[in-house]
Amino acid sequence: MTATARVLEFNARVYRRTWRGGLVTTFLSPVLFLASMGFGLGRFVDSTGTVGDALGGVPYAAWLAPGLLAASAMQTGGFAATYTIMGRIRWDRIYHGMLATPVTIRGIVFGELGWIGVRLAIASGAFLLVMAAFGLVRSPLGVLALPAAMLTGLAFCGPILAFTATQENDQGFNAIFRFGLTPLFLFSGTFFPIEQLPEAIRWIAWLTPLWHGVVLTRSFTLGVVDPALAVVNVLVLCAFVAAGTAVALRTFRRALVR
Repeated sequence: MTATARVLEFNARVYRRTWRGGLVTTFLSPVLFLASMGFGLGRFVDSTGTVGDALGGVPYAAWLAPGLLAASAMQTGGFAATYTIMGRIRWDRIYHGMLATPVTIRGIVFGELGWIGVRLAIASGAFLLVMAAFGLVRSPLGVLALPAAMLTGLAFCGPILAFTATQENDQGFNAIFRFGLTPLFLFSGTFFPIEQLPEAIRWIAWLTPLWHGVVLTRSFTLGVVDPALAVVNVLVLCAFVAAGTAVALRTFRRALVR
C-alpha cells in the first residue's frame, strides 16, 4: 500500500468514528440556505420584476443554488485545510509519527488532499441532492456540478494547506476567513452577477477561483454551458490546485523535517 493510501486509510478510520455527528449538518445546511436565501429572498427578488434580464430569465432560487454549492465547497475545503491540519502538525504531532514509518511528505500532502476530496464529494453531493429535491437542477448536465464543486473546494484547499504548514498557531486562520473566504463568498457572483460590481474592481472577481467555480457549477445546473468558458474555468481551478499542492509540498517539508 502506498504512503498516500495509508494516509487516506488513517483519515477514513478517524471519520468512521465521527461521521454521525456531521451527517445531520451535511443535509441541514443546504436545506436552510436554500429555504431562506433561495425561496425566501428569491420570492422577493422574483416579485420585483427588475432582475429577470440580469439572471437570464431564470428564477432566483435556481440561479442562486449552484453559486451556494460552489461557495459551500470553498468553505468546506478551506476549513478542512486549517484546524485539523494545524493540530496534526503542531499540537498532536501526528505527522511526525507518520514520518517515523515509510510514509513520506508527499504521501501526507496527497493523502490529505485526497481525503479532503472525499469530504467535498460527500458535502457537495448532499447539497446537490437537496437542490434536486427542491427542483433547482434544471438540466441533466447538473450531475457535472458535483466534480465542478469538488474542484472548486480543492482550488482553495491546496493554497490554504501550504499556508497552514507555515503557521505556529491558529491566529492566521482568522485573517483567511475574515479577509479571504468571506469577501469571496459575497462578491464572486454567488448572490448577484458580478456585472453589477463597479467596473474598476470587477476584474478582481475574474481572478478568484470561486468565480470560476460558481460560473462552472451554474452553467451545468442551468444547462447553459459555454464550452470555451468552461475550459477556461477548469484550467484556472486546476492551476490553483497544482500551484497550491506544489507549495504545500515545500512548506510541509520545512515544518516537519528539521
